[in-house]
Amino acid sequence: MMNSKTLTQGTPWKSILSFMIPVFLGLLLQQLYNTVDTIIVGNFAGETSLAAVGACGVLTMAFLALANGFSAGACILIAQFFGADKKEDMRRQASSSLLVMLAMGVLATAVSIVISRFALEHILATPDSLIPMADAYFKIYAAGLIFQFGYNIVAAILRGVGDSKATLYFLLVASVINIVLDMIFVYTLNMGVAGAAIATDIAQALSCVVGVIYMMKKYPLFCWKPNEFTFEWQLAGQTLKAGFPMALQQLIVSFGFVFIQRAVNSYGEAMTASFSVAQKVETYMTLPASALMTTQGTYTGQNMGANRLDRIKTGAKQTVLISEIISICIVTVVFIFAKPIVSAFGLGPEAISYCTAHVRFVALSLPLFASYFPLLGLFQGANNALFSTFVATGALTVRVATTYLFQGIPGVGYHMIWWNTLFGWGFGCFIAWTHFLRGKWKPKLE
Repeated sequence: MMNSKTLTQGTPWKSILSFMIPVFLGLLLQQLYNTVDTIIVGNFAGETSLAAVGACGVLTMAFLALANGFSAGACILIAQFFGADKKEDMRRQASSSLLVMLAMGVLATAVSIVISRFALEHILATPDSLIPMADAYFKIYAAGLIFQFGYNIVAAILRGVGDSKATLYFLLVASVINIVLDMIFVYTLNMGVAGAAIATDIAQALSCVVGVIYMMKKYPLFCWKPNEFTFEWQLAGQTLKAGFPMALQQLIVSFGFVFIQRAVNSYGEAMTASFSVAQKVETYMTLPASALMTTQGTYTGQNMGANRLDRIKTGAKQTVLISEIISICIVTVVFIFAKPIVSAFGLGPEAISYCTAHVRFVALSLPLFASYFPLLGLFQGANNALFSTFVATGALTVRVATTYLFQGIPGVGYHMIWWNTLFGWGFGCFIAWTHFLRGKWKPKLE
Protein backbone atom coordinates (compact mmCIF):
# COMPACT_ATOMS: atom_id res chain seq x y z
CA MET A 1 0.00 0.00 0.00
CA MET A 2 1.15 3.55 -0.76
CA ASN A 3 2.27 5.93 1.96
CA SER A 4 -1.18 7.49 2.26
CA LYS A 5 -4.04 7.72 4.73
CA THR A 6 -6.65 4.98 4.76
CA LEU A 7 -10.16 5.75 5.99
CA THR A 8 -11.06 2.07 6.31
CA GLN A 9 -9.66 1.62 9.81
CA GLY A 10 -10.01 3.22 13.23
CA THR A 11 -12.91 5.09 14.82
CA PRO A 12 -14.97 6.58 11.96
CA TRP A 13 -15.50 10.08 13.39
CA LYS A 14 -11.82 10.47 14.27
CA SER A 15 -10.70 9.43 10.79
CA ILE A 16 -13.33 11.68 9.20
CA LEU A 17 -12.43 14.72 11.29
CA SER A 18 -8.70 14.21 10.74
CA PHE A 19 -9.22 14.04 6.97
CA MET A 20 -11.77 16.87 6.90
CA ILE A 21 -9.70 19.56 8.66
CA PRO A 22 -7.06 19.90 5.90
CA VAL A 23 -9.81 19.73 3.24
CA PHE A 24 -11.65 22.54 4.99
CA LEU A 25 -8.54 24.68 5.37
CA GLY A 26 -7.72 24.09 1.70
CA LEU A 27 -11.21 25.19 0.63
CA LEU A 28 -10.87 28.16 2.95
CA LEU A 29 -7.62 29.27 1.34
CA GLN A 30 -9.03 28.71 -2.13
CA GLN A 31 -12.01 30.90 -1.27
CA LEU A 32 -9.62 33.59 -0.04
CA TYR A 33 -8.58 34.16 -3.66
CA ASN A 34 -11.98 35.61 -4.46
CA THR A 35 -12.51 37.26 -1.09
CA VAL A 36 -9.22 39.16 -1.17
CA ASP A 37 -10.13 40.39 -4.65
CA THR A 38 -13.47 41.58 -3.31
CA ILE A 39 -12.09 43.37 -0.24
CA ILE A 40 -9.22 45.07 -2.05
CA VAL A 41 -11.33 46.02 -5.07
CA GLY A 42 -14.10 47.36 -2.82
CA ASN A 43 -11.76 49.43 -0.68
CA PHE A 44 -9.32 50.69 -3.32
CA ALA A 45 -11.27 50.63 -6.60
CA GLY A 46 -14.74 51.57 -5.36
CA GLU A 47 -18.22 50.07 -5.03
CA THR A 48 -18.84 50.14 -8.79
CA SER A 49 -15.77 47.98 -9.41
CA LEU A 50 -16.88 45.69 -6.60
CA ALA A 51 -20.30 45.31 -8.22
CA ALA A 52 -18.61 44.54 -11.57
CA VAL A 53 -16.60 41.69 -10.02
CA GLY A 54 -19.75 40.47 -8.27
CA ALA A 55 -21.69 40.47 -11.54
CA CYS A 56 -19.24 37.81 -12.82
CA GLY A 57 -19.85 35.57 -9.82
CA VAL A 58 -22.30 33.26 -11.55
CA LEU A 59 -19.96 32.79 -14.53
CA THR A 60 -16.90 32.01 -12.39
CA MET A 61 -19.02 29.62 -10.31
CA ALA A 62 -20.13 27.78 -13.45
CA PHE A 63 -16.61 26.93 -14.61
CA LEU A 64 -15.48 26.15 -11.09
CA ALA A 65 -18.43 23.74 -10.94
CA LEU A 66 -17.11 21.85 -13.96
CA ALA A 67 -13.60 21.69 -12.51
CA ASN A 68 -14.80 20.56 -9.09
CA GLY A 69 -17.44 18.14 -10.35
CA PHE A 70 -15.39 16.13 -12.82
CA SER A 71 -12.34 16.04 -10.54
CA ALA A 72 -14.59 14.79 -7.72
CA GLY A 73 -15.64 11.92 -9.96
CA ALA A 74 -12.00 11.01 -10.52
CA CYS A 75 -11.43 11.20 -6.76
CA ILE A 76 -14.16 8.63 -6.08
CA LEU A 77 -12.72 6.21 -8.66
CA ILE A 78 -9.19 6.54 -7.30
CA ALA A 79 -10.44 6.16 -3.71
CA GLN A 80 -12.16 2.90 -4.66
CA PHE A 81 -9.00 1.57 -6.35
CA PHE A 82 -6.97 2.68 -3.35
CA GLY A 83 -9.27 0.88 -0.93
CA ALA A 84 -8.93 -2.28 -3.05
CA ASP A 85 -5.12 -1.79 -3.32
CA LYS A 86 -5.21 -1.78 -7.15
CA LYS A 87 -2.12 0.34 -7.79
CA GLU A 88 -1.79 -0.04 -11.55
CA ASP A 89 -5.47 0.78 -12.06
CA MET A 90 -4.95 3.91 -9.95
CA ARG A 91 -1.98 4.99 -12.05
CA ARG A 92 -3.80 4.55 -15.36
CA GLN A 93 -6.95 6.23 -14.06
CA ALA A 94 -5.01 9.20 -12.68
CA SER A 95 -3.10 9.70 -15.96
CA SER A 96 -6.21 9.65 -18.13
CA SER A 97 -8.11 11.89 -15.69
CA LEU A 98 -5.28 14.44 -15.56
CA LEU A 99 -5.06 14.73 -19.33
CA VAL A 100 -8.80 15.01 -19.91
CA MET A 101 -9.12 17.71 -17.23
CA LEU A 102 -6.31 19.80 -18.73
CA ALA A 103 -8.01 19.59 -22.12
CA MET A 104 -11.27 20.72 -20.54
CA GLY A 105 -9.43 23.68 -19.00
CA VAL A 106 -8.22 24.86 -22.40
CA LEU A 107 -11.72 24.48 -23.85
CA ALA A 108 -13.24 26.34 -20.91
CA THR A 109 -10.94 29.32 -21.51
CA ALA A 110 -11.94 29.53 -25.17
CA VAL A 111 -15.66 29.26 -24.42
CA SER A 112 -15.46 31.81 -21.59
CA ILE A 113 -13.83 34.48 -23.74
CA VAL A 114 -16.38 33.99 -26.52
CA ILE A 115 -19.52 34.10 -24.35
CA SER A 116 -18.43 36.67 -21.75
CA ARG A 117 -20.09 39.86 -22.98
CA PHE A 118 -23.19 38.11 -24.33
CA ALA A 119 -23.74 36.32 -21.01
CA LEU A 120 -23.34 39.50 -18.99
CA GLU A 121 -25.71 41.49 -21.21
CA HIS A 122 -28.42 39.03 -22.15
CA ILE A 123 -28.35 36.24 -19.58
CA LEU A 124 -27.43 38.01 -16.35
CA ALA A 125 -28.99 41.37 -17.30
CA THR A 126 -26.01 43.17 -15.83
CA PRO A 127 -26.50 46.96 -15.51
CA ASP A 128 -24.98 48.77 -18.52
CA SER A 129 -22.65 50.78 -16.29
CA LEU A 130 -20.97 47.58 -15.06
CA ILE A 131 -20.60 45.63 -18.31
CA PRO A 132 -17.22 46.99 -19.57
CA MET A 133 -15.44 46.31 -16.26
CA ALA A 134 -17.22 42.98 -15.68
CA ASP A 135 -16.35 41.80 -19.20
CA ALA A 136 -12.69 42.76 -18.78
CA TYR A 137 -12.46 41.03 -15.41
CA PHE A 138 -14.03 37.77 -16.55
CA LYS A 139 -12.00 37.47 -19.77
CA ILE A 140 -8.73 37.91 -17.89
CA TYR A 141 -9.89 35.52 -15.16
CA ALA A 142 -10.83 32.94 -17.82
CA ALA A 143 -7.26 32.90 -19.15
CA GLY A 144 -6.24 30.99 -16.03
CA LEU A 145 -8.92 28.29 -16.17
CA ILE A 146 -6.47 25.60 -17.32
CA PHE A 147 -4.65 26.05 -14.01
CA GLN A 148 -7.93 25.89 -12.09
CA PHE A 149 -8.83 22.60 -13.80
CA GLY A 150 -5.28 21.31 -13.36
CA TYR A 151 -5.16 22.11 -9.67
CA ASN A 152 -8.54 20.50 -9.00
CA ILE A 153 -7.63 17.19 -10.62
CA VAL A 154 -4.28 17.03 -8.80
CA ALA A 155 -6.06 17.76 -5.51
CA ALA A 156 -8.64 15.06 -6.33
CA ILE A 157 -5.94 12.45 -6.99
CA LEU A 158 -4.26 13.28 -3.69
CA ARG A 159 -7.54 13.14 -1.76
CA GLY A 160 -8.35 9.82 -3.39
CA VAL A 161 -5.27 8.25 -1.78
CA GLY A 162 -6.05 9.89 1.55
CA ASP A 163 -3.68 12.87 1.35
CA SER A 164 -5.84 15.82 2.34
CA LYS A 165 -3.00 17.87 3.87
CA ALA A 166 -0.89 18.43 0.77
CA THR A 167 -3.23 20.86 -0.99
CA LEU A 168 -3.39 22.94 2.17
CA TYR A 169 0.34 23.67 2.10
CA PHE A 170 0.66 24.88 -1.45
CA LEU A 171 -2.66 26.73 -1.33
CA LEU A 172 -1.28 28.64 1.65
CA VAL A 173 1.67 29.81 -0.42
CA ALA A 174 -0.58 30.67 -3.37
CA SER A 175 -2.96 32.66 -1.14
CA VAL A 176 -0.12 34.78 0.23
CA ILE A 177 1.10 35.42 -3.33
CA ASN A 178 -2.45 36.39 -4.34
CA ILE A 179 -2.76 38.92 -1.52
CA VAL A 180 0.62 40.48 -2.30
CA LEU A 181 -0.14 40.72 -6.03
CA ASP A 182 -3.60 42.17 -5.34
CA MET A 183 -2.04 44.96 -3.33
CA ILE A 184 0.55 45.62 -6.04
CA PHE A 185 -1.80 45.52 -9.03
CA VAL A 186 -4.94 47.10 -7.55
CA TYR A 187 -3.60 49.46 -4.88
CA THR A 188 -0.10 50.42 -6.01
CA LEU A 189 -0.50 50.23 -9.82
CA ASN A 190 -4.19 51.22 -9.80
CA MET A 191 -5.09 48.47 -12.32
CA GLY A 192 -8.61 48.00 -10.92
CA VAL A 193 -10.56 44.83 -11.74
CA ALA A 194 -7.99 43.76 -14.35
CA GLY A 195 -5.27 43.71 -11.70
CA ALA A 196 -7.43 41.57 -9.40
CA ALA A 197 -8.06 39.05 -12.19
CA ILE A 198 -4.36 38.87 -13.11
CA ALA A 199 -3.40 38.28 -9.47
CA THR A 200 -5.91 35.42 -9.24
CA ASP A 201 -4.60 33.82 -12.44
CA ILE A 202 -1.01 33.90 -11.21
CA ALA A 203 -1.99 32.43 -7.83
CA GLN A 204 -3.96 29.62 -9.50
CA ALA A 205 -1.04 28.84 -11.81
CA LEU A 206 1.28 28.63 -8.84
CA SER A 207 -0.99 26.27 -6.88
CA CYS A 208 -1.34 24.02 -9.95
CA VAL A 209 2.39 23.81 -10.68
CA VAL A 210 3.34 23.24 -7.04
CA GLY A 211 0.64 20.57 -6.77
CA VAL A 212 1.94 18.65 -9.79
CA ILE A 213 5.53 18.78 -8.51
CA TYR A 214 4.49 17.60 -5.05
CA MET A 215 2.37 14.73 -6.38
CA MET A 216 5.13 13.41 -8.63
CA LYS A 217 7.83 13.63 -5.97
CA LYS A 218 5.78 12.33 -3.05
CA TYR A 219 4.11 9.46 -4.90
CA PRO A 220 6.34 7.58 -7.36
CA LEU A 221 3.22 5.85 -8.68
CA PHE A 222 2.10 9.23 -10.08
CA CYS A 223 5.51 10.28 -11.37
CA TRP A 224 5.11 10.04 -15.13
CA LYS A 225 7.82 10.78 -17.64
CA PRO A 226 6.55 12.49 -20.82
CA ASN A 227 6.36 9.19 -22.69
CA GLU A 228 4.68 7.40 -19.77
CA PHE A 229 1.43 9.34 -19.72
CA THR A 230 -1.40 7.12 -20.86
CA PHE A 231 -4.72 8.32 -22.19
CA GLU A 232 -7.30 5.60 -22.45
CA TRP A 233 -10.71 6.60 -23.74
CA GLN A 234 -12.39 4.04 -21.53
CA LEU A 235 -10.77 5.42 -18.37
CA ALA A 236 -11.35 9.01 -19.44
CA GLY A 237 -14.96 8.04 -20.05
CA GLN A 238 -15.19 6.60 -16.55
CA THR A 239 -13.93 9.90 -15.14
CA LEU A 240 -16.51 11.83 -17.13
CA LYS A 241 -19.27 9.37 -16.25
CA ALA A 242 -18.47 9.43 -12.53
CA GLY A 243 -17.99 13.18 -12.49
CA PHE A 244 -20.94 14.14 -14.68
CA PRO A 245 -23.63 13.99 -11.96
CA MET A 246 -21.44 16.04 -9.62
CA ALA A 247 -20.48 18.54 -12.32
CA LEU A 248 -24.12 18.75 -13.38
CA GLN A 249 -25.14 19.33 -9.77
CA GLN A 250 -22.73 22.22 -9.32
CA LEU A 251 -23.41 23.57 -12.81
CA ILE A 252 -27.16 23.63 -12.23
CA VAL A 253 -26.60 25.40 -8.95
CA SER A 254 -24.36 27.94 -10.71
CA PHE A 255 -26.81 28.58 -13.52
CA GLY A 256 -29.71 28.59 -11.12
CA PHE A 257 -28.11 31.58 -9.49
CA VAL A 258 -28.45 33.35 -12.84
CA PHE A 259 -32.14 33.80 -12.06
CA ILE A 260 -31.44 34.97 -8.53
CA GLN A 261 -28.76 37.32 -9.88
CA ARG A 262 -31.31 38.79 -12.31
CA ALA A 263 -33.67 39.46 -9.42
CA VAL A 264 -30.80 41.01 -7.47
CA ASN A 265 -29.75 43.24 -10.37
CA SER A 266 -33.30 44.59 -10.69
CA TYR A 267 -32.88 46.33 -7.31
CA GLY A 268 -29.88 48.43 -8.43
CA GLU A 269 -26.12 48.66 -7.84
CA ALA A 270 -26.31 48.75 -4.04
CA MET A 271 -28.17 45.43 -3.95
CA THR A 272 -25.80 43.95 -6.56
CA ALA A 273 -22.79 44.92 -4.46
CA SER A 274 -24.51 43.67 -1.29
CA PHE A 275 -25.36 40.31 -2.87
CA SER A 276 -21.76 39.91 -4.07
CA VAL A 277 -20.46 40.26 -0.52
CA ALA A 278 -23.27 38.20 1.01
CA GLN A 279 -22.46 35.32 -1.36
CA LYS A 280 -18.85 35.42 -0.19
CA VAL A 281 -19.91 35.27 3.44
CA GLU A 282 -22.46 32.53 2.72
CA THR A 283 -19.75 30.49 1.00
CA TYR A 284 -17.56 30.73 4.10
CA MET A 285 -20.45 29.66 6.32
CA THR A 286 -21.09 26.57 4.19
CA LEU A 287 -17.43 25.56 3.80
CA PRO A 288 -17.34 23.12 6.77
CA ALA A 289 -20.35 21.20 5.45
CA SER A 290 -18.82 21.24 1.95
CA ALA A 291 -15.54 19.87 3.32
CA LEU A 292 -17.45 17.14 5.16
CA MET A 293 -19.30 16.26 1.96
CA THR A 294 -15.96 15.88 0.14
CA THR A 295 -14.59 13.85 3.04
CA GLN A 296 -17.67 11.62 3.13
CA GLY A 297 -17.29 10.91 -0.60
CA THR A 298 -13.68 9.75 -0.16
CA TYR A 299 -14.52 7.88 3.06
CA THR A 300 -17.37 6.01 1.38
CA GLY A 301 -15.32 5.27 -1.76
CA GLN A 302 -12.40 3.80 0.18
CA ASN A 303 -14.65 1.69 2.38
CA MET A 304 -16.51 0.40 -0.67
CA GLY A 305 -13.22 -0.60 -2.28
CA ALA A 306 -12.13 -2.35 0.93
CA ASN A 307 -15.56 -3.99 1.31
CA ARG A 308 -16.04 -2.28 4.71
CA LEU A 309 -19.69 -1.43 4.14
CA ASP A 310 -20.47 -1.67 7.86
CA ARG A 311 -18.53 1.54 8.47
CA ILE A 312 -20.34 3.67 5.90
CA LYS A 313 -23.68 4.31 7.63
CA THR A 314 -22.00 4.87 11.00
CA GLY A 315 -19.57 7.31 9.44
CA ALA A 316 -22.39 9.24 7.76
CA LYS A 317 -24.28 9.81 11.00
CA GLN A 318 -21.14 10.89 12.82
CA THR A 319 -20.26 13.25 9.96
CA VAL A 320 -23.66 14.97 10.20
CA LEU A 321 -23.23 15.39 13.96
CA ILE A 322 -19.85 17.06 13.43
CA SER A 323 -21.42 19.29 10.78
CA GLU A 324 -24.22 20.43 13.09
CA ILE A 325 -21.87 21.25 15.98
CA ILE A 326 -19.74 23.41 13.69
CA SER A 327 -22.81 25.12 12.18
CA ILE A 328 -24.10 26.19 15.60
CA CYS A 329 -20.75 27.85 16.34
CA ILE A 330 -20.86 29.64 12.98
CA VAL A 331 -24.43 30.86 13.54
CA THR A 332 -23.44 32.42 16.85
CA VAL A 333 -20.37 34.23 15.52
CA VAL A 334 -21.92 35.48 12.27
CA PHE A 335 -25.15 36.70 13.84
CA ILE A 336 -23.26 38.75 16.43
CA PHE A 337 -20.56 40.13 14.13
CA ALA A 338 -22.49 40.41 10.85
CA LYS A 339 -22.20 44.19 10.47
CA PRO A 340 -18.43 44.45 11.11
CA ILE A 341 -17.86 41.53 8.72
CA VAL A 342 -19.73 43.07 5.79
CA SER A 343 -18.37 46.57 6.49
CA ALA A 344 -14.85 45.27 5.82
CA PHE A 345 -15.70 44.96 2.11
CA GLY A 346 -16.00 48.70 1.50
CA LEU A 347 -19.76 48.77 0.89
CA GLY A 348 -21.85 51.93 1.10
CA PRO A 349 -24.42 52.47 3.90
CA GLU A 350 -27.39 51.15 1.88
CA ALA A 351 -25.52 48.03 0.76
CA ILE A 352 -24.30 47.39 4.32
CA SER A 353 -27.89 47.43 5.55
CA TYR A 354 -28.98 44.90 2.91
CA CYS A 355 -25.95 42.69 3.43
CA THR A 356 -26.18 42.57 7.23
CA ALA A 357 -29.78 41.39 7.09
CA HIS A 358 -28.86 38.89 4.38
CA VAL A 359 -26.00 37.14 6.18
CA ARG A 360 -27.84 37.04 9.52
CA PHE A 361 -30.82 35.26 7.98
CA VAL A 362 -28.61 32.80 6.11
CA ALA A 363 -26.75 32.08 9.36
CA LEU A 364 -30.01 31.18 11.09
CA SER A 365 -30.87 28.81 8.22
CA LEU A 366 -27.43 27.17 8.22
CA PRO A 367 -28.26 24.18 10.50
CA LEU A 368 -30.65 22.93 7.80
CA PHE A 369 -27.88 22.97 5.20
CA ALA A 370 -25.36 21.40 7.60
CA SER A 371 -27.71 18.51 8.36
CA TYR A 372 -28.07 17.23 4.79
CA PHE A 373 -25.16 18.41 2.66
CA PRO A 374 -22.62 15.86 4.03
CA LEU A 375 -25.06 13.09 3.04
CA LEU A 376 -24.60 14.08 -0.60
CA GLY A 377 -20.99 12.89 -0.28
CA LEU A 378 -22.25 9.52 0.92
CA PHE A 379 -24.52 9.22 -2.12
CA GLN A 380 -21.68 10.21 -4.46
CA GLY A 381 -19.21 7.74 -2.94
CA ALA A 382 -21.86 5.01 -3.07
CA ASN A 383 -22.28 5.40 -6.85
CA ASN A 384 -25.59 7.15 -6.24
CA ALA A 385 -24.43 10.57 -7.40
CA LEU A 386 -27.52 11.23 -9.54
CA PHE A 387 -29.64 11.42 -6.41
CA SER A 388 -27.17 13.88 -4.94
CA THR A 389 -27.69 15.97 -8.08
CA PHE A 390 -31.46 15.68 -7.67
CA VAL A 391 -31.32 16.97 -4.09
CA ALA A 392 -29.08 19.93 -4.93
CA THR A 393 -31.12 20.80 -8.02
CA GLY A 394 -34.37 20.57 -6.11
CA ALA A 395 -33.10 22.81 -3.32
CA LEU A 396 -31.97 25.44 -5.80
CA THR A 397 -35.21 25.22 -7.81
CA VAL A 398 -37.15 25.92 -4.65
CA ARG A 399 -34.90 28.91 -3.88
CA VAL A 400 -35.41 30.40 -7.33
CA ALA A 401 -39.15 29.68 -7.42
CA THR A 402 -39.86 31.20 -4.02
CA THR A 403 -37.83 34.29 -4.90
CA TYR A 404 -39.97 35.07 -7.93
CA LEU A 405 -43.27 33.89 -6.45
CA PHE A 406 -43.08 35.86 -3.23
CA GLN A 407 -41.03 38.98 -3.97
CA GLY A 408 -44.12 40.72 -5.32
CA ILE A 409 -45.98 40.36 -2.02
CA PRO A 410 -46.23 43.66 -0.12
CA GLY A 411 -43.74 43.73 2.75
CA VAL A 412 -41.65 40.90 1.28
CA GLY A 413 -39.98 42.34 -1.84
CA TYR A 414 -36.19 42.18 -1.87
CA HIS A 415 -36.12 40.19 1.38
CA MET A 416 -36.77 37.06 -0.71
CA ILE A 417 -33.21 37.43 -2.05
CA TRP A 418 -32.12 35.80 1.21
CA TRP A 419 -35.34 34.35 2.65
CA ASN A 420 -35.20 31.77 -0.16
CA THR A 421 -32.45 29.86 1.71
CA LEU A 422 -34.94 28.70 4.35
CA PHE A 423 -37.24 27.16 1.72
CA GLY A 424 -34.48 25.66 -0.43
CA TRP A 425 -32.38 24.17 2.34
CA GLY A 426 -35.48 22.92 4.12
CA PHE A 427 -36.48 21.02 0.97
CA GLY A 428 -32.97 19.56 0.55
CA CYS A 429 -32.92 18.45 4.18
CA PHE A 430 -36.26 16.64 3.88
CA ILE A 431 -35.43 14.83 0.63
CA ALA A 432 -31.87 13.80 1.58
CA TRP A 433 -32.80 12.42 4.98
CA THR A 434 -35.82 10.59 3.61
CA HIS A 435 -33.59 8.86 1.04
CA PHE A 436 -30.94 8.05 3.64
CA LEU A 437 -33.32 6.64 6.25
CA ARG A 438 -35.23 4.55 3.67
CA GLY A 439 -31.89 3.00 2.67
CA LYS A 440 -32.45 3.49 -1.07
CA TRP A 441 -28.74 4.09 -1.55
CA LYS A 442 -27.79 0.67 -0.11
CA PRO A 443 -28.46 -1.51 -3.21
CA LYS A 444 -25.81 0.54 -5.03
CA LEU A 445 -23.25 -0.85 -2.59
CA GLU A 446 -24.08 -4.49 -3.08
